[in-house]
Amino acid sequence: MSVLVVGSVALDSIKTPRADRPRLLGGSASHAGVAASFFAPVRLVGVVGDDFPARYWSLFRRHGLDLGGLRQAEGRTFHWSGEYEANLNRRRTLATELGVFERFSPDLPAAWRQTPYVLLANIAPSLQIHVLDQMRRPRFVAADTMDLWLNTAMSDLRRLLRRVDALVLNDTEAQQLSGSDHLVAALGRIHRMGPRYVILKKGEHGAILSGPAGLFLAPAYPLPRVADPTGAGDSFLGGMMGYLAGGDGPIEPRLRRAIVHGAVVASFCCEGFGLRRTDGIRMADIRQRVRALEKMVRF
Repeated sequence: MSVLVVGSVALDSIKTPRADRPRLLGGSASHAGVAASFFAPVRLVGVVGDDFPARYWSLFRRHGLDLGGLRQAEGRTFHWSGEYEANLNRRRTLATELGVFERFSPDLPAAWRQTPYVLLANIAPSLQIHVLDQMRRPRFVAADTMDLWLNTAMSDLRRLLRRVDALVLNDTEAQQLSGSDHLVAALGRIHRMGPRYVILKKGEHGAILSGPAGLFLAPAYPLPRVADPTGAGDSFLGGMMGYLAGGDGPIEPRLRRAIVHGAVVASFCCEGFGLRRTDGIRMADIRQRVRALEKMVRF
């Protein structure tokens, strides 16, 4: 089955203590869409400017993404610039230039409105709701969010939560959304807002899934070196949703394995700048790391 991926397509300029890489392919939809493409067909919805490089169109096509929903508008592509400290968990934004993304309204091709799996990557909750208003009974909807929307669009976010199956956020955001400093209590409060599943992203410490079957603690794949963590969370979510869409049967039994596969794809993302490392892997590479991760946690 196909995955509909809606989010930002951007050009990222990333600086770390070891390197400086300008205008790389980035954005939540780019990372999530490519990650999902290893497991299932992907329909990508976004907007780029007339400065969007041809090589990035080619990268999307090389991964088999259906680009019927990726619109090219007159103007500049969304550009984000950021700098990481030696501790790559700490970064600061140097510049955010919205360009054509400022006027982004995700209107779906008619044939895409029955896509069974929907990934609402990190964009404004009002836009995520706009997408759901166009959908016809999707089987599973996952939405990502961030502290910006908690601070500026809480009303829209609460309306969104009543309509999604899974919410993905980090532990700090979960505490802010729920009003509880205790994560287990926070998860319970978020469930009562609507989502059947809540997934906490914990970076190099993995992820926590909370759902009807209880808690599942998923480790991250341990890396000896990280080049650039930008897009790792989006890759995690994309890999998870792609794995779900690529299989059959009930969601619940497959979701834990989906999270592990998402974590493995995210590990490749961290090994290169932008999408450079993810672009070069194959399914055999993913399977090898999944087997290694299973061996590490079995007891």
